[in-house]
Amino acid sequence: MYSSQKLFTHIGPGLEEIAGKTIGIIGMGDIGKAVAKIATAFNMQVQYYSTSGKNMDAGYSSVSLEALLKTSDVVSIHAPLNPQTNQLISAKQLAMMKSDAILINVGRGGIVVEADLVHALEEKQIHAAALDVFEQEPLPLHSPLLQLQDHGQLILTPHIAWASRQARLTLLKGIQTNIKQFLS
Repeated sequence: MYSSQKLFTHIGPGLEEIAGKTIGIIGMGDIGKAVAKIATAFNMQVQYYSTSGKNMDAGYSSVSLEALLKTSDVVSIHAPLNPQTNQLISAKQLAMMKSDAILINVGRGGIVVEADLVHALEEKQIHAAALDVFEQEPLPLHSPLLQLQDHGQLILTPHIAWASRQARLTLLKGIQTNIKQFLS
């Protein structure tokens, strides 16, 4: 219990500053741009890879996927699942990443090949991963993600990035606006 500890804070392993680190954002739509803005506020270097080739005016450095993977400390995915992004991150791409890199996927399941990710984590090819989306949802009990031995390397959340009441209201307002525009 914290109250009975002699130290007032945790100074053990696993704590890293993000200031000065490089974040590579895959998918520079509205959400990717918002993440870039927050990362900039934390003094991170921002680079991105546009999966569609459409969002190229973001005000940040556009790089190839290979360059992004090789140079980013954090790789954050905010892309839709489509033929260009399906299995975009597999064993070959994971092997390009820094051994101390962190992979975050809040885009869509299917962009990251889960079995390849587990292998990369087990082999210490990358440091850690956080996923909010999965190849199959809900996550099946036989998923390779649930077989990972070092549970400290992986954070799994059940597709909740969109689930706040405010986010759902925003979604409904957007649908309402789209229907009104279609009808007029």
